[in-house]
Amino acid sequence: MEPKTEISRLSDIMPASGRMMCKIISKPEQKTVIESPYPLPWTGTREIWINFDLWGRLPQQQRDLLLLRTVSWLVGIKWFKPDVYQGMVVASLLGGVFELVQRDVVGVVVAGGLTALASTQIWRNNRSYQNQLSADEAAIKVAIRRGYSETEATQSLIRAIDAVAQIEGRSNLDFIELLRRQNLRAIAGLSPVGVPETIKKD
Repeated sequence: MEPKTEISRLSDIMPASGRMMCKIISKPEQKTVIESPYPLPWTGTREIWINFDLWGRLPQQQRDLLLLRTVSWLVGIKWFKPDVYQGMVVASLLGGVFELVQRDVVGVVVAGGLTALASTQIWRNNRSYQNQLSADEAAIKVAIRRGYSETEATQSLIRAIDAVAQIEGRSNLDFIELLRRQNLRAIAGLSPVGVPETIKKD
């Protein structure tokens, strides 16, 4: 598979937000089919690394859904959005600066602790199971706009999860892959049992 040609094709199926934010990079040395480093707040471009030798073993439909799923996950990670934790970070930082100017050591320590606490909560929210499941659902919606039926898109993503594990030489799916697979099976009507809400919120 010619990486440049495939990168061009994949860029065409990305949503506009993905084209602006994400960059596909060929990584022939990596052991995984597709991977993306977790984007930190100061990261501008969000990279998607693909081993095109392994990638070429997947049918096009599975490749499309894997790419859309990765883009949806990356676009869904929001470090700066108006919510209570973002407000706590800003307020704590401002309070810390004020206390520093006032030379109040206790105030600086308290403000620093609040900043760390709120930042940790933002980090956890971005890495939650719900974010992983939402990325799958967002990918399916984009795929439908690209001409796939919901059933076709969902089943292609389920097959891709299984195929990637096989290509990478893994005998078992990890916990999040099993959760995603079960959620997708419920969406496709292949299983009456979805993922419990208590796990989604974890």
